[in-house]
Amino acid sequence: MASAAPHNPPFRAEQIGSFLRPPELLQGREDLKAGKLNPAQLHQIEDCAIRDVVAFQERLGLQSITDGEFRRETFFSAFYVQGLGGLQYDFETPSDWFFVDRKGHRIPMLNIKVSSRLQWRNPVHVEDFKFLSSLTDRAVKITLPSPTHIHCRAGRANISADVYPDLDRFWDDIVDAFQKELKALGAAGCRYVQIDETTLPCLTDPHARSLMAQRREDWRKLLLETYPAIMNRCFAGRPASMHLAMHLCRGNNQGHWSSEGGYDIVADTLFNRIDADSYFLEYDTPRAGTFEPLRFVPNNKTVVLGLVSTKFPELESKDELKRRIDEAAKYCPLDQLALSPQCGFASAYAGNPIPGDIQEAKLRLVVDVAREVWGS
Repeated sequence: MASAAPHNPPFRAEQIGSFLRPPELLQGREDLKAGKLNPAQLHQIEDCAIRDVVAFQERLGLQSITDGEFRRETFFSAFYVQGLGGLQYDFETPSDWFFVDRKGHRIPMLNIKVSSRLQWRNPVHVEDFKFLSSLTDRAVKITLPSPTHIHCRAGRANISADVYPDLDRFWDDIVDAFQKELKALGAAGCRYVQIDETTLPCLTDPHARSLMAQRREDWRKLLLETYPAIMNRCFAGRPASMHLAMHLCRGNNQGHWSSEGGYDIVADTLFNRIDADSYFLEYDTPRAGTFEPLRFVPNNKTVVLGLVSTKFPELESKDELKRRIDEAAKYCPLDQLALSPQCGFASAYAGNPIPGDIQEAKLRLVVDVAREVWGS
């Protein structure tokens, strides 16, 4: 069950997980694809970049530390593609799912197909955790993709009926993978895990709902029953000492997003029926709705307000952030709140269109405002 501790973790000033890749790491990835580097050589470049990003986070004053997701192509690829296997990208079929930016420019999502079993064979992120822990004395946070991400993106039609004639078997494999991964991370000493959850906010969007209807899926049942039940099965049995946070995201790819809609319809289920300890909520634009759904947050959970945008280079003002924190505190006590960017800076490898100095300025802003509001 969820911990009674309201925070620490999460800390008053937080970050989501991914950071802009340095040029040498971007080049290393390209050189690997071109056959100019082998995986071991790329791994060494990743190690150096991770050492630097750990020092960067510590210098800023952040108390939770990630590896920047520097070993990943996307936020979900390391776990599902390299870790569990069974996934294929469909480069031929036009996708009805897309990312869009504030100018209306669209990036089509790649269709996903499940062509063989998704199986947990060995720990996926334990070695990442061990290396990261060797570099810092601060709290190490490991991020994992949502248990429902593949089903939402692929749909029953793209989950092989030969492999999974019964969808319950598909869910059983997902549950098995998450339970074993969380147990392995806990055994290695990991005490802080963040689930990057995209499906629940996705299903508040009218376009996503229409796509679900075309697939003959009941979006309301998925949103309020099926997906929360699967999450709870995945999170069950995690170590009692592990703090599990959920980050809700409406898409984050090179400054683009994929959905919009408030938390209203899912708030009670999210905060009171899903067994998580805290929530990172995207709140940087009106696409996320109002703070009113925070009235459903129970007194043993923390909400991290994602008020600083990682999509746009414009720097938010301290006064505006403090005003919005005060507004949120009308619905959820200030002591149960914290502050972060709305998402990572590079959920996809290419990263968002933000210069490195602006990434640093936005994170310093989070730390400074948190110190001024909460005194720590």
